[in-house]
Amino acid sequence: MYNINHNKNLNTLEIQDSNGKVYGKIYLSSGASLQELTLNGKAIIQDLSPLTYDTTYASSILFPFANRIKDGSYSFNGQNYQFEVNQKEENNALHGLVYNKEFNVLEQIIKEDSATIVLEYREQNESNGFPYTYDIQVKYIFTKDSLSLNLFVKNTSTKAFPFTLGWHPYFISDNLHESVIKLDSNKIIRLGDRNITTGIENITPIESINIEDKKLDDCWILNSNKVIFNTPQYDLAFESSDTNNFLQVYTPPRLNTIAIEPTTGVSDSFNNKIGLQVLNANDTYEITWDLKITNN
Repeated sequence: MYNINHNKNLNTLEIQDSNGKVYGKIYLSSGASLQELTLNGKAIIQDLSPLTYDTTYASSILFPFANRIKDGSYSFNGQNYQFEVNQKEENNALHGLVYNKEFNVLEQIIKEDSATIVLEYREQNESNGFPYTYDIQVKYIFTKDSLSLNLFVKNTSTKAFPFTLGWHPYFISDNLHESVIKLDSNKIIRLGDRNITTGIENITPIESINIEDKKLDDCWILNSNKVIFNTPQYDLAFESSDTNNFLQVYTPPRLNTIAIEPTTGVSDSFNNKIGLQVLNANDTYEITWDLKITNN
């Protein structure tokens, strides 16, 4: 049986099973981010201390844009807009608008073999950079060996808006040097100054990346909706419900830690249009990312 505990002082949700094989910790005031996760007895997402959330965006939900927007400025339907520049050192807008918002609990469902949590943030104020309103729901489903993350976005304003979505989890390996990411891609996103997209480059098709001592901050266009992360202690399979998939991989300054980020767009997508989608007034968009762990 599963248990969900709401710590109102910290505004966190903790999810546990009675066998001690599953554990999750969601920070409601930090964009409903899942900052700790254990599946089948294996810790795969951990607190990143001494790194902090305001520098890592650990497990944050990225909306209405993933990654960066150069100088925070873009044009849409003939109008110019300006996001707040929250990455001062590169003068970019970074990781969207909901990573630091407080989500409310809509529903909790506890079953013998699963726990489901539905969270919601409702934006009712138009900002200068994004003059639209929207609802975003996040549904987490925990089982012994899997996590399902479902994002549901509704445009509640009277006009269409541009968007991409992403998720920014960091995964733990007991030996990152001997870990491998398996993916299907023959296109890489080329990045210039300030990590801004400069174009798409065709590459020799790749099926795997041996991490070894590489310092990664790269993005690939995927030919499939599946990615595998192999570590000495566990294998983790990612699967997306969408067909428009990109993968950002980043190695932070922390031992045996790697960000493996599924997204629907790339850096500066509001300007280069790569992966950019448009959601009409009153329309909805939904995507699910599934994780499944296999112990070695």
